[in-house]
Amino acid sequence: MLPLPIPAPLSIGEPAAGFPWEWSVNGWIEGETVTRDRISDMNQFAGSLAKFLNQMQKIDSSDGPVSGPGNFFRGGDLAVYDDETRRAIALLDGRLDGSLLTEVWDVAPSSSWQGAPVWVHGDISQGNLLLKDGELVGVIDFGGSCVGDPACDLAIAWTLFDDESRDVFRDAIALDDATWARARGWTLWKALILFSGMSSTNAAEADHSRLTIDRILADR
Repeated sequence: MLPLPIPAPLSIGEPAAGFPWEWSVNGWIEGETVTRDRISDMNQFAGSLAKFLNQMQKIDSSDGPVSGPGNFFRGGDLAVYDDETRRAIALLDGRLDGSLLTEVWDVAPSSSWQGAPVWVHGDISQGNLLLKDGELVGVIDFGGSCVGDPACDLAIAWTLFDDESRDVFRDAIALDDATWARARGWTLWKALILFSGMSSTNAAEADHSRLTIDRILADR
């Protein structure tokens, strides 16, 4: 039902004494993870990813899993991160323009998804997209999937794309302005907590987070 391969579960395990979580073994998809220099045509890549997301959102979502703590509320209500985002903005006072950041953030959680819940991947990022010969050939890591608001799946518009390919992506996805505002908010939340040092994970990505913040402010 999708235009690109995704992982096919070969075995699913239950929590036990040796490992207290569910686990799975999935079929291998040949390809290399995305970096800007490996993409042969960024506009074509943006269009291919948009086609994948559009098709995924059309699949019947009846009885799909809902957003929650297990997937960091992706697909759910962005307002759950309101306090955390505002603390990060305050911590960065003097290093970044707090008034502009607050302006972007204030708009983001002020709306909600008005359509029927759709399938959400939850982590459309460079490490979860596969290339072969410079073209998109697979999407992996569906551990955070749920049904809900697709806004969080649009973050790559600012974490990877340049102005031109972002426009290609946005035109092909064709979601409303409010959804794009929430997408900007999801992206800003994560970039701010990484850049401010509030998150102990991915600390090495501070420079990339600053670049992402700059792209968001330029595109508001």
